[in-house]
Amino acid sequence: MKVIFKVCCLLLITNLSVKAQQYTIENCVNEFKKEKVEATQVGYQYWFADKKFLEDSRTLKLSVVDVGKATHAPHQHPEAEFFFILEGKAEFFLDGKTKEVGPYTSLYCPSNVMHGIRNAGDVQLKYLVIKKYEQPKPAK
Repeated sequence: MKVIFKVCCLLLITNLSVKAQQYTIENCVNEFKKEKVEATQVGYQYWFADKKFLEDSRTLKLSVVDVGKATHAPHQHPEAEFFFILEGKAEFFLDGKTKEVGPYTSLYCPSNVMHGIRNAGDVQLKYLVIKKYEQPKPAK
């Protein structure tokens, strides 16, 4: 009887953690929809996976930047991130140096290192941003 109780408790706990986020074909497929873009001062962004989708706060975002613009000035933050250039030409700033790159290039920004990206081409710059946000610390 104790074994059955333990198995039932384990199943209940497992089931509760799964129910926290049900992954289905409907929420695991995110097709780009223009009506869901978020306008920015330099273009727009589209979240394929925002901070709330995965329990560990990993994200995937499309950023689109108009010619000659940057999403923001070089900055740093605790989270590392990747950029992946889809279209256009990017000027990547990392720790005091810059490099121009084109499509199908990945750019890595380590934690707490100054970095930035701007459109250095003559068409919109489109790139993916892959980032894991820090989880808030539980209150004591």
